[in-house]
Amino acid sequence: MTIDAYEIFDSGGGAPILIFCDHASNRVPDAVNGGTLGLPAKDMVRHIAFDIGARGVALSLTQSLGGQAILSRFSRLVIDPNRGEDDPTLIMQLYDGSIIPANRKISPQERQFRLQSYHRPYHAAAADCLELMHANATATPIIISVHSFTPKLTARPPRPWHIGILYADDTRLAAPLLSEWSQNPNLVVGDNLPYHGKLEGDCMATHGIRRRLPHVLIELRNDLIADASGETEWANRLLPALRKVIDDFWKKEASANG
Repeated sequence: MTIDAYEIFDSGGGAPILIFCDHASNRVPDAVNGGTLGLPAKDMVRHIAFDIGARGVALSLTQSLGGQAILSRFSRLVIDPNRGEDDPTLIMQLYDGSIIPANRKISPQERQFRLQSYHRPYHAAAADCLELMHANATATPIIISVHSFTPKLTARPPRPWHIGILYADDTRLAAPLLSEWSQNPNLVVGDNLPYHGKLEGDCMATHGIRRRLPHVLIELRNDLIADASGETEWANRLLPALRKVIDDFWKKEASANG
């Protein structure tokens, strides 16, 4: 199912797994400033506009795990679905050296339009998916969020990590995934790096913490997944550990429930 704000992909596998891809697209809808934010084309294909490679990885994992995915259909520069409505970075005016002209003097009316047209429908659709999973599944729904990060921000040191595991206080998925991937000597794994996973109002706080559902945010360095072959390769590299950790969680849950 595809509408202006989001896309829902259902693998048909029936597993109670919802994969978020908050920054799947660099699209600027026509209703937003005539389909442009005033940035040059070269900026709209940078990490500031979307998470390079994240969509392909999210779809591949969803298909393999048998779950569903929700993917944004608007650039994070239009409005960031991975921010709370009161977050000052909800609509970025300056990002990694680039001024976003259409956001520089955004009116309260335009801000409200973007909230109502894109941010809120995305979260409402995610909530609906989780409600249906919870109602129909025999196991607790699992949430996985897929993001990517740039190898280097302007005027910052290079980022060495291949994968980052982000979390707040719920480590039910994060801790075993960190353990699994850290055993691989060829992987540089970030523990709440390159960002910390505790961000009030973000998707994991809204749909994971508040619902008390097991969740984890996975960051991949975007030069590793910049094309289709990289997306497939890294989705396949992530898959065994994800399957094991999810299966182990559900087995423990079933055992605890008798």
